[in-house]
Amino acid sequence: MKLDRRLLAALAVAAVAAQAAPGHAQDCAICARSVVINSDLAQCFLDQYAKLKNEAGAAVAVDLTVCASDRSIVQALPTPAMAVEEPDTKFLLSRKQVECLRDRIVDGELELDPSVRIDLAACP
Repeated sequence: MKLDRRLLAALAVAAVAAQAAPGHAQDCAICARSVVINSDLAQCFLDQYAKLKNEAGAAVAVDLTVCASDRSIVQALPTPAMAVEEPDTKFLLSRKQVECLRDRIVDGELELDPSVRIDLAACP
């Protein structure tokens, strides 16, 4: 029984160390693979970008709930023909994904409203 606990503890430590290593930031197992965002939250993310890119650690916690207090974030009564996904307000990203999300928002090719799912797994 003690051997099993030691093995599990060693595996847990190795998993945490692998995620904390700079070379493994893009392989963050707990980071979001995609993010649903709209124009208000995209602007909020861009406003927080300078702070987010300087966060310590391999994973960056993004919290857009401060900006989500506005009732205009999600349409009150979407039409039945339009499936609108509720935007994500809290998620974890790798450093590479933070850059990728910023680039995808800034490039202007996305229709952000009412919301859009951005695939971060496809980031270079």
